[in-house]
Amino acid sequence: MTLAKRTFLGASVLALSALATAAHAQSQTNTSACLITKTDTNPFFVKMKEGASAKAKELGVELKTFAGKIDGDHETQVQAIETCIADGAKGILITASDTSSIVSAVQQARDAGLLVIALDTPLDPTDAADATFATDNFLAGELIGQWARAKLGDEAADAKIAMLDLAVSQPTVGVLRDQGFLQGFGIELGDPNKWGDESDERIVGHDVTAGNEEGGRTAMENLLASDPMINVVYTINEPAAAGAYEALKAIGREKDVLIVSVDGGCPGVKNVADGVIGATAQQYPLKMASLGIEAIKKWADEGVKPEPTEGKEFFDTGVALVTDQPVDGVESISVEEGQNLCWG
Repeated sequence: MTLAKRTFLGASVLALSALATAAHAQSQTNTSACLITKTDTNPFFVKMKEGASAKAKELGVELKTFAGKIDGDHETQVQAIETCIADGAKGILITASDTSSIVSAVQQARDAGLLVIALDTPLDPTDAADATFATDNFLAGELIGQWARAKLGDEAADAKIAMLDLAVSQPTVGVLRDQGFLQGFGIELGDPNKWGDESDERIVGHDVTAGNEEGGRTAMENLLASDPMINVVYTINEPAAAGAYEALKAIGREKDVLIVSVDGGCPGVKNVADGVIGATAQQYPLKMASLGIEAIKKWADEGVKPEPTEGKEFFDTGVALVTDQPVDGVESISVEEGQNLCWG
């Protein structure tokens, strides 16, 4: 073989090798995914973004993130879905602000071949998404309801309860936590798919908070105007609980009212330690988002959709009651354990 032929063949092998390497690199980076959260300020969604970003980097997935301007900003989420479809994403992870109105946009994404996974907040109906990775939100509410009832003992029969919910649109996450709390407390539900139709006289009323401290304070003030002797406060999340506490503190009642909540963020767990919140149900947003990215990657590579937890309509990412005042019959973890698992 002449030197010229050897040089030509060597160059050809190198060229083919370079093409193969480029093709392999492209196969490792051509999966893209979107994360769409309700806001980008709530620590829960901040941690969700961290989890998705870390897993995407690990798996070589290109991640684009979007968020509403405020909790309840439905239109921005619809626009984000449209952008993800146009960009050729393989899948979308979404915490929907309006769980029913978002369904038509989600269907467009699924029709375009995207895998759509609801995180934390199930769509309405649940099967409008390909899968849901979430806390068992009904159980989260039920745990804090059981704890509050046991903590009051015989006085639970005469409780005066304020229900601080999320939004008037009643997204599924708000309904599930609300109804779980009431069932845990021993209150007969009306339609379990909505809140506000219960007939139990112990419920002073419902108000909405937008899931933030200012909204919690205002809602608490409104309900205290109806009955200043409220002694149990259910809150949709820990920022709302912090606002409710400030409203109670303003009238000197912060020491004799039980506040319960859901989230398990580090500020919320600290508020349990400080006596602001009696007990909270801790959920795990980083795990939800990480598993979601893994599922999109598997869908892109193998065309396989995730399966729900056995016996449930969704993949259960876990929940634990956090309190330093444990009660008989309700499983819980300590504040110290909660701090080791918290986020934000």
